[in-house]
Amino acid sequence: MQAGPASQGQSQSEANGGRRVPGLSAFVIARDEGDRIARCLTPLLELAEEVVLVDSGSRDDTVAQAEALGVRVIHNGWPGYGPQKRFAEEQCRNDWLLNLDADEILSPELATEVRSLFAEGAPPKPFYRLRVLEVLPGHETPLKRGRVYRIVRLYDRRAGRYADHPTFDRVKVPEGAQVGLLEGPVLHHSFRSLSHMVEKLNRYSDAQAAATGARAGWILHLRLLFEFPFSFVKSYFFRGLIWEGWDGFAYAVTLAFMRFLRVAKILERVKRR
Repeated sequence: MQAGPASQGQSQSEANGGRRVPGLSAFVIARDEGDRIARCLTPLLELAEEVVLVDSGSRDDTVAQAEALGVRVIHNGWPGYGPQKRFAEEQCRNDWLLNLDADEILSPELATEVRSLFAEGAPPKPFYRLRVLEVLPGHETPLKRGRVYRIVRLYDRRAGRYADHPTFDRVKVPEGAQVGLLEGPVLHHSFRSLSHMVEKLNRYSDAQAAATGARAGWILHLRLLFEFPFSFVKSYFFRGLIWEGWDGFAYAVTLAFMRFLRVAKILERVKRR
């Protein structure tokens, strides 16, 4: 008798020397991620007791791939980043949650840390930050000296949940709450190419401009003047893109322009009010 998707995933996990963590649910939100969704979901299936994918209307084979892997797929129209992640939280059976984006990959080192953390039951702290490392388009390893993002992605939803904000997708950590840090990395393949980078950041800046409460004062005009050079210097020199050759230079210039465009869109919108 042929094993189903779930039992196949269990067998693969055991073959790799791992085990699924009881009481841990992992969730991912996605749309049109068929070219990379399997790379995101497979390590989660080997780690978590349950994996949930919330799809907002994929037109490719994202859903078919997830279902073939044994992931529970739920459709929900796009309400914004924060609301979508809150919806995904509610679909999970367990209170301990691990969240990755569809363009991120859980490293073996981090999976080992998580297993150790749950080895004797629930972790001692309600929140854990993960180290998210950026990977340039066409590359498989993170930036040599890039900025490390430390973001709460492993948490007990009874202690805190994602903020209900259309563009700000962060877990709200109550003041004074204990927060741990795990060292194993999450590899973030944010952009497929420079064209995809422009397209993605253009959509995101539209959403940010629509959600802003800023006023067209002198500070906003000053930001418009200095946003490009400041963003370029920050990305190229301080985020380590200078060490990535021409790819790093092109990435830094594109990112700086998109930051400038975001401010320009905000200024355009507030002037029309």
